[in-house]
Amino acid sequence: MTLLPRKKVHTGRAKQEKLLDACHKLLKEVPIDQDSDLAVEILYAAMRLAADHPGRADLKFAIKALKELRYGFKVFRPYLKRKKISVFGSARTSPNHPDYLAAMDFGRKIAQAGYMVITGAGGGIMHAAHDGAGKESSFGVAIKLPFEQDVNPIISGDEKLAYFRYFFSRKIMFVKETHAVALFPGGFGTHDEAFEVLTLIQTGRTDPMPVVMIEHPGSDYWQKWDQFIREKLLAGGLISPSDLSLWTITSDTTAAVNYITHFYNNYQSQRFVRDKLVIRIRRAPNEAQLESINAEFADLCDPGRITVSTATDAEPGDPPDTDLARLVLPFNRQSSSRLRMLIDRLNNLD
Repeated sequence: MTLLPRKKVHTGRAKQEKLLDACHKLLKEVPIDQDSDLAVEILYAAMRLAADHPGRADLKFAIKALKELRYGFKVFRPYLKRKKISVFGSARTSPNHPDYLAAMDFGRKIAQAGYMVITGAGGGIMHAAHDGAGKESSFGVAIKLPFEQDVNPIISGDEKLAYFRYFFSRKIMFVKETHAVALFPGGFGTHDEAFEVLTLIQTGRTDPMPVVMIEHPGSDYWQKWDQFIREKLLAGGLISPSDLSLWTITSDTTAAVNYITHFYNNYQSQRFVRDKLVIRIRRAPNEAQLESINAEFADLCDPGRITVSTATDAEPGDPPDTDLARLVLPFNRQSSSRLRMLIDRLNNLD
């Protein structure tokens, strides 16, 4: 079993050493085959928390939060290989409303494209998206509320339905497990999810992903939202012009599906390796295209140039998807919306 690096512990404090030793002894009794070092860290953090005497209520809160995260990870784990999309919208939208019909149509088309649909498992837009996608392609992450908490019949009783007490742990599942976000007209909750995912992408706290806002033909729901963003936030210097690239608005469900799937036309995924961002792509740019990309996106590099690499050179050890090319850049971690524009550029390579 790998020990927790001693540099993370104040070695002069006997109490902390005693807690760490107790964690290692306990883990020896549990058959954990991998990542045992991280399990030790979890135990150590829990024991340190208890030793801080935060109060019984705070300890109960921490326990429930950790249990919810474990539960959510377990529900999603069998489907890690499947791409998913989180769909948000009003729980109050009636079945005969154009937005409901659009959400059902979108759910059907995105499922046909191979995606699974994640919703809050309720009625309205959530029910419509699940109805279109079907039970086999649906996930539900329900929140326990004193109202509007009925689970829709599509996902009810399914193994892919998870209940959460806390909004924050539920929100983690919506963003961590998804590859795209679709937003239909809704209330406070819909806008909360919209601004949160845009903030996470803008600040680089989650990987870039397509965000599409869908309104039925003749509606200006999201166009009015976009107008407010441009007139108040952009004009006031509160966001950057490149931030407008983080979403698109459409009244065509087929166009919405194409927007999402095109995002993964060439781009596949990314990760940081030491101080470099490694982007996994199906098709590498040729020499002329790479020069053009370096000229266009030099502001992303701090300092250095964007280069093309192989899997083993970019990610030493045992990298995933070794058949994919790698684009490597010394990313400044300050221009995530510009990074999104680079991904669009890669997806549009000839």
